[in-house]
Amino acid sequence: MLNLFQLRAFDAVAREGSFTRAAEKLFITQPAITGHVKALESHYQVRLVRRGAGRVSLTEEGEHLAGITRALFGLADEAETWLQERRQALAGQLTLFADSPQQAMPLLARMRERHPGVVLRLRLGNARQALDAVLREQADIALTTAATPRSGLYLQPLSCSALLLQLPAGHPWASLASVELAALLGQPLLLREVGSVTRQAFEEACADAGLALPAGLELGSREAVAEAVAAGLGLGVVLSGETGQDARLSTVALEGVPRLAPHMLACLDRYRGLRLVRTFLELAGPGADDGVDCAAKAV
Repeated sequence: MLNLFQLRAFDAVAREGSFTRAAEKLFITQPAITGHVKALESHYQVRLVRRGAGRVSLTEEGEHLAGITRALFGLADEAETWLQERRQALAGQLTLFADSPQQAMPLLARMRERHPGVVLRLRLGNARQALDAVLREQADIALTTAATPRSGLYLQPLSCSALLLQLPAGHPWASLASVELAALLGQPLLLREVGSVTRQAFEEACADAGLALPAGLELGSREAVAEAVAAGLGLGVVLSGETGQDARLSTVALEGVPRLAPHMLACLDRYRGLRLVRTFLELAGPGADDGVDCAAKAV
């Protein structure tokens, strides 16, 4: 197998025309340079260098090989220069998989403002899909409410969420500060799909209150819930920080329902030190979004 250390030593000698200068360039001793070149010649049974008093010249075979090594290590030097430039000016591609575009957009805007050379990609899905994308290395970072501590996974909390009741803007309850869960009995409820964090949290709150509040209509996304509410099909249950700005809709708190687990940024621990990932996490920071204060009590 070709020994690149030996080849690099020969290339340095060919470029510098001297074993001494080649050793200085590669920061090794002259005997080491000489040994590498001799080993290369011996292994392939070819003479590459003529050694004379105070001078070094290449044989015909050495000239031919030097043309190859100049191209080879020229590309290596070019690669090193490119990598150094990337290290100095943040660039590259970062993929964020989020369960909430409303939570993700301010973070992406902050990253774009500070580091315009970074290509940002956003994928959307539910909380479990976001976490699964990181675990399968299909995304660099997940923004999710379904992350629990596990080996090899780094979690950075942002802020807690609360369950809200989503109403048409003209609904009689729209001016209230909060609504009791019991008041929802008999109301047409628009709920997320079974298995979503929002649906699970709502059903747990109902169970704690001893209430059975079934879905009048089950919908597969928060956007579908919002459109159904705006169309007058019923009342939606959503998470704070995921409602966006829509003049057709209003939200009120659900009384007595505790805060949920915080939104988390999640990444594989072994990639947390990568500059792109580290920078995004630092820009987000704990509590950097505009969600609900985790220390707040249930309303």
